Amino acid sequence: MTASPPDVPERFAAALASLRGRRTRPEVRLSEIPGPRRVAPFSLALEGEVISEGVEIATGRFVVLHDPAGQEQWHGDFRVVTLVRAELEAELAADEMLGDVAWTWVTENLESAQVGAIATGGTVTRVLSQSYGALASTPDAVDLEIRASWTPTDTDLGAHLEVWADLMSTAGGLPPLPDGVTALDVRRRTVEP
Repeated sequence: MTASPPDVPERFAAALASLRGRRTRPEVRLSEIPGPRRVAPFSLALEGEVISEGVEIATGRFVVLHDPAGQEQWHGDFRVVTLVRAELEAELAADEMLGDVAWTWVTENLESAQVGAIATGGTVTRVLSQSYGALASTPDAVDLEIRASWTPTDTDLGAHLEVWADLMSTAGGLPPLPDGVTALDVRRRTVEP
């Protein structure tokens, strides 16, 4: 992440500092992209992908919005906006509970990380792709998209970044790491200062 210019509010600078050097699972790759400019006066956006055995299994975005004046619908001066996309097995498309299960990944990740989050909301979308004609031999695919946003109750957004990275990993099918266990990998990715 780039250095903060002098006119950046102290709370936003503290939030950015909490993201620097934050470790995620070794399968998660992060890069900074331009943040939205019209939604809030200050923003940061990260793009992520989860790679397992050389294959991309999930992608997403993590956006931090900050309006020092606050926004009523946010119930605060920060908003975390996330997106996760993953391809699932075609058999899951017919499962009526898929949306409910995917949304519990969001709420359970927030709860287990014990991050302060209020005004949580979002959508879960699934798209079944079936191929015909010359593409008939292409297997059916289900794309899952989870959009979730919440208002952090403090400026420690590093923990919120970990929630999102875990959500991408879960959607991609990686097993969760047991409590208190950190995956070791010399290629481990961190958010750069």
